[in-house]
Amino acid sequence: MKKHLGLFFFFLLSLCTAKAQNWGGGVDDSNIHFGFTFQYLSSDFKVFKKPDWQAPFYETDKTDPNHITTTQITSGLKSIMAKSSPGFGIGFVVNSRISDHVDVRLTPSLVFNDRLLQYTYQTPVPQFAYEFKEQKVQATMVDIPLGIKLKSDRRNNFRAYLIGNIKYSMDISSAKKTNDEANAAIEKLLKNQKSFWSYETGIGFDLYFEYFKMSPEIKYSSSFNSILKQDHNAYSSPLDKLMLRHVTFSLYFE
Repeated sequence: MKKHLGLFFFFLLSLCTAKAQNWGGGVDDSNIHFGFTFQYLSSDFKVFKKPDWQAPFYETDKTDPNHITTTQITSGLKSIMAKSSPGFGIGFVVNSRISDHVDVRLTPSLVFNDRLLQYTYQTPVPQFAYEFKEQKVQATMVDIPLGIKLKSDRRNNFRAYLIGNIKYSMDISSAKKTNDEANAAIEKLLKNQKSFWSYETGIGFDLYFEYFKMSPEIKYSSSFNSILKQDHNAYSSPLDKLMLRHVTFSLYFE
């Protein structure tokens, strides 16, 4: 598989850097042009835990008017680990040409991605029979990145570039996915903020064909602030902050 991918990219590079007519359909000469994108991404959390994160979790008895009675829900924690999770997205491109080497780009996308956090517990207690529990945060995001594209000189049908974005993300998932009011204490959900800001940075290559250009791009992004929604449950309480990180491979067609 790796050999075939290597041959494919070598063929593209050879085709686009050959001494031939400069292709691309004049896309770089337009002040504004449009396109679309397909994305594959891998996401995970950067986990910040509270000092007492290993302590068992106790839930206050809501029927007690003095809020004194508590029930042990979990045993003590051994570890909390983030697990990378794949996702995909589709979107479109609005590109404004500033100069031969600078573009401003708006690339809104619809992204489908799950986020995973794994909890490992000490010896189970009678009320809590689990030694391992995984929490999945399901998200359908509208991402709106606005950024600068810094381009090298064009060499026949090839050009390299750097990208830097500021991105606003909004979760449009159904509220039913996070409604856990009727759930037992151990079945409560880990929740994330509905909207947040991130930064992105990456590198890509413009490959020019006769009537269009294709741009493979890889970028890294991280939320500026924690996206953890603090709830008093067994999964949120041990956590101080959760920063969301993405590595995204995109193919742009313009």
